[in-house]
Amino acid sequence: MNSSVENVQYEQVKHPFLQGIRDCIPTLLGYISIGVAFGIVGSASQLNMIEITLLTILVYAGSAQFIFCALVLSGTPPLVIIFTIFIVNLRHFLMSLSVASYFTKYSYLRNIGFGSLLTDETFGVAITKLMQTKEMSGRWLDGLNITAYVAWIVSCLGGALLGKWITAPEKWGLDFALIAMFVALLVLQLQSAGKTRLAKNLCLIGTVAILMYVFSYFMPLHLAVILSTIFAATIGVVMDR
Repeated sequence: MNSSVENVQYEQVKHPFLQGIRDCIPTLLGYISIGVAFGIVGSASQLNMIEITLLTILVYAGSAQFIFCALVLSGTPPLVIIFTIFIVNLRHFLMSLSVASYFTKYSYLRNIGFGSLLTDETFGVAITKLMQTKEMSGRWLDGLNITAYVAWIVSCLGGALLGKWITAPEKWGLDFALIAMFVALLVLQLQSAGKTRLAKNLCLIGTVAILMYVFSYFMPLHLAVILSTIFAATIGVVMDR
């Protein structure tokens, strides 16, 4: 029994890239479902295959890609779209900082690669691994990140092809797919939080809703969402100190 366990551990150390692929597999259902939904929504938003492909490869963020489609359809100015996506994706910078200290031995270019392909899901897997083993290799993270990246690209392009036959994704609830995913993540976070943190999170959610309602009287809704989120996040940081 002990020898078999040692063999498994040896294989994991010997082939960290393959282990990263295996560790990514449980998250692929989320990538595939949201990716296909985006491809269909993007096609229904009058984006062509080249635009969807470039958006998927270069932006690589479900929330930002859905927001891009919504803002383009509403005729939002390009600078506002860029700023909105920058704010939405700013969390990736913070996630990258959280694991950066484990990759100081790698080159600057390699670290850019690690950070560029880090997503909410792969970050969650990486943090779980750190909690269990207190270490992380670059090859393991490559296996994790590249598997997720490829799955996302294939799913989005597959959805874009399906979108040619599904012209009204809202009838199938596909435009709500990303919102549903984040609601599920929020519910799981609230369930795992203690009473004090639960009360704080609910307070911040209420603050965002109130601020967004007030700001919407003085500015476009997309700016109201950004400002209310920034204010609530600042309040949350102050409350944590």
